[in-house]
Amino acid sequence: MSDDRTISVYDDRAADYAECFTGRGDEGEEADYLAFTARLPEDGTVLDLGCGPGHWAARFRDAGYRVAALDASPEMAEAARAAYGVEVTVAGFEALDAEAVFDGIWAYFSLLHVPKAELPIHLTATHRALTAGGTLCLAMKLGEGEGRDELGRFYAYYSEDELREKLETAGFTILGNRRCEGKGLAGTTQEFVVLTAHA
Repeated sequence: MSDDRTISVYDDRAADYAECFTGRGDEGEEADYLAFTARLPEDGTVLDLGCGPGHWAARFRDAGYRVAALDASPEMAEAARAAYGVEVTVAGFEALDAEAVFDGIWAYFSLLHVPKAELPIHLTATHRALTAGGTLCLAMKLGEGEGRDELGRFYAYYSEDELREKLETAGFTILGNRRCEGKGLAGTTQEFVVLTAHA
């Protein structure tokens, strides 16, 4: 994520975001976590790509995985460090230039801030960063077009079929999906999809 306005919103609302999502959990999120971790080796390496306040990174770490975390918001990175002791690389998605390093990449409502023209680039980088057979969890909001929400954050919206096509083009094989509705930081309820895939 390199959109300055979006980063600014997350910087300004880091505490609210952490309070909104930390420890919230639901059966759907638990199913996503289990589908993802079921494919990881016991001491596997996980990248939380767009980690926000660090609650997922902390959970992976506490489960015994080796964890790296990346987020473009300095205030989110500080929230992750303060709340969980998670050290975060403060950078945009373009900083992901690893090759065959991670057994899993958790992109949970993060790549939806990438312009549509750039998503294939980031999916290719994600595929390259995974070990052979490594697992990706990708959560995205469903819809059409691009635009800003009530808080000023940039979003790109897709159909599930579009996302499946883009993942397959990047070299992924789709393993499973979950569709649901949820309420985010802006307070609006939107439909989303979570896709699990392997490299």
